[in-house]
Amino acid sequence: MKKFPKHGWIGLVFVVVFWWVNWTFEGLRTHWAFTPLWVGYALAVDGFVYMRKGNSLLTRNWKAYLGLFAVSVAGWWTFEVLNWRVHNWSYMGREYFTYLEYGLLASFSFSTVVPAVFGTAELVSTAKWLRELKPGWQLRANRRNAIFYFAAGWAMLALMLLWPRYFFPFLWLSVYFILEPINLWFGFPTLAARVNQGDWRPVIALWLGALICGFFWEMWNFYSYPKWVYHVPFVDFWHIFEMPILGYGGYLPFAMELYAMYHLAAGVLGRKKKWDYIQVG
Repeated sequence: MKKFPKHGWIGLVFVVVFWWVNWTFEGLRTHWAFTPLWVGYALAVDGFVYMRKGNSLLTRNWKAYLGLFAVSVAGWWTFEVLNWRVHNWSYMGREYFTYLEYGLLASFSFSTVVPAVFGTAELVSTAKWLRELKPGWQLRANRRNAIFYFAAGWAMLALMLLWPRYFFPFLWLSVYFILEPINLWFGFPTLAARVNQGDWRPVIALWLGALICGFFWEMWNFYSYPKWVYHVPFVDFWHIFEMPILGYGGYLPFAMELYAMYHLAAGVLGRKKKWDYIQVG
């Protein structure tokens, strides 16, 4: 156990201040309060990781940590573009901003997704029960399976685009099934390579990390303005905040997609020597 670092305290202050701002002020405020709130969350979580294991995403490599924000912008805009077809969520208050204002403000907000999820996943992975989890079911990561997953990903994407009302859940599956085989073929880190050895710790850490972040995303969004609301066919019941309860299941493959997106970007940019930077199990 290490002393809680200064950047962690800064993060906690940001969380308290901008949570209060976001839920207390009236009128438009979330467009400028959301980003510092989630920067605070990411820094606070990173501080807890450092306290528990002596290093963290930020302290291992601050330049790579900033890179997480850049990957996050591109990653979440991918889902925003797909949502133009399925219309599963929309933003109340969007009409008050020009296209340029919306694009810039949204990008700042989207930049916090990956640092928050990866940081929370690494914090989860410090738990003793997860560190000592024994190998389980082995899911073979061979060429034949990779081709099958790649084809299945494109098929899911096509079905979603053609019949979004019925195949909208594939928004949270197709991207992973497309990107994971690409990472395998190029030798980039993959979750498939880990479960090939029966090691499910990274997957579980990412799942729990995304669910925890999802809870805070939905909670902090509930009294926000502007805010997002959902329009999900067939399962629009039993809401926890704005999200239908079954919608939280989408956070599980979403975390895996972020992992695949990050390592594809890192691999393309030639960051192979720093594959150990992301430690989620």
